[in-house]
Parts: sequence; C-alpha cells; structure tokens
Amino acid sequence: MSARLLDGTAVAAQIRAEVGPRVAAFAARARRPPGLGIVLVGDNPASETYIAGKVKAAAGVGLRIDLERLPATASLAQLLGIVERLNGSDVYDGILVQSPLPEAMGAGAERRVFDVIHPAKDVDGFHPINVGRLMQNRATLIACTPSGIMELLERSQIAIAGTRAVVIGRSDIVGKPTAILLLHRHATVTMCHSRTPDLPAIAREADLLVAAIGRPAFVTPAFIKGGATVVDVGITRLTDRAQVERIVGAGSKRLQDFERRGSVVIGDVHPSVAEVAGALTPVPGGVGPLTVAMLLKNTVTAAEERFKARGR
Repeated sequence: MSARLLDGTAVAAQIRAEVGPRVAAFAARARRPPGLGIVLVGDNPASETYIAGKVKAAAGVGLRIDLERLPATASLAQLLGIVERLNGSDVYDGILVQSPLPEAMGAGAERRVFDVIHPAKDVDGFHPINVGRLMQNRATLIACTPSGIMELLERSQIAIAGTRAVVIGRSDIVGKPTAILLLHRHATVTMCHSRTPDLPAIAREADLLVAAIGRPAFVTPAFIKGGATVVDVGITRLTDRAQVERIVGAGSKRLQDFERRGSVVIGDVHPSVAEVAGALTPVPGGVGPLTVAMLLKNTVTAAEERFKARGR
C-alpha cells in the first residue's frame, strides 16, 4: 500500500489565503502595504528561479516587494551596506538576502549578513536573537522551512505530541530549528547526522522522520518504521540520466519528466519509501511551496509587530 501524500501545495494555498486579509487590514491601518526587500547577489540560476517564485507569491497577496541586485563581483561590504539601508527604511518590514552568496565573499559571509539584518525584519528567522527566542519557545519570526513543516503536519492532522521523532541533518537553517519545534510540540526528538552510527536503525525508531541532508534518495525503506510519517526536505536537481533511472526506475513518470526537461528534482527520500511509510511529503509539491508561504506570513507578522511596537 502506498503512503498518503501530504499536499504541501494545498496547505501553502491555505496559508496564502489567510495572509491576504491580514495584508489588507495592515494596509488600511498603516496606509501602506507590508514591505519585503530582497537582495540577490550574482546570477545563480537556481536562485533566480527561487526569487521569481517569491516575487510572484508576494505580489499575489498584496505585499510590496522590491528586488535589489548586485553582481557576483560585489564585495561583502557593499552587500552589508544595502542591508543596513533596508534596516533603516520604514517601508520594509522584512529583509531577505538570497542564499547562497558567491564564494568570493568568503566562508563566513552569510553568517555576517544574518547578524546585520535587524531581528524585527529577519523574516528568514536566522538572526541569533530570533534563534535564541526559538530555543525558549517565544519566537515571533521562525525559519520558513521548519515552520512550514509544522504547518503541514498540523494541518494534515499528523500527530506530533507523544511521538518519537528523528531529524536527519543538523543545519542551522533546517535540521536544528525543526528539531526544536518538534520538541516544543512534545515529541521525543533524536537528531542524526553524518557521524551517527547505525543511522538506519535509529531512523527506524521514528514515528516521524524528517530528512534534511541534501543527498538524493539517501533515505531508503531500511530507514523507515512501517506506517511512519516521512518529511522530505531535500531538493537536488539531477542531470545524469543513468543516476535518475537508478533512483526512479525505468519507465517511471519521473524518468519521462527527465526525458522532456533534461533534469529532474529528487528529494532525500528514495521513492520506494512510499511502500513502507504511512504518510510522505512528495518532491516536488511537499515542503517546498510552504517555505515561500511562510516567508509571506513572516513578512506580514513582522509588519504587524513593528506597527504594534510603535503604539499605533
């Protein structure tokens, strides 16, 4: 029996529908829409695609959204200067600097950018103050992918409290905050990573498994407890036909998609997991749409909180 697919596209549409009236209400009070400033450095094709989706979604709910571009040759100082200007502008309630940054900016560039964005405008939820608030279960702005995972689980009526949860991946952006959010919702959480011994055996203990490691099809049925809920955060674009066929199988619809497009997006979870799991997020159409929806929600939340802080 195949797993129930958790429809992230539908849940994201619900969230956008809820954000729209909040945007309109804010605009009526503040006499301006909530504003989001995005900075894109370089010409990374994947980043261009992600930004186009964010701009379209933001415009669709009535947000003001402005995109600033810097060439790949720009310095970190130039980027930080733009961030500081956006920090000081009253028309922007949220600031997003698209990752990854060019390697020439240095290994610590992204962290320096996260540190400079004002916590009240940190719609990505990466500033250390917002991370600290998350640890204490009092955060207002939470990283978009982890908070989107929670929305998907809760709106899909997946039990969290009292379950055993395993998170594979310990990144600051997805793995760690997801584990913390699950803990706040009363799951018993184990975090795993590349040095975890006998990873499949630990994963098989999970009622709820989150895979966020960026290795396509890494999680196989050997990792899955029968009937478990599996959340696949991975998004890896593959262009090697032989590799794609090994993963999806000859004659599959995904292979047909590859033949038409020359590439296909594969998650961290092998397709065969669908025969073991009770519920599964598809790739695409699972967690991805929720990341953008939560960015919109965070932007209007930031606008409301800033307006409230000024006593208006």
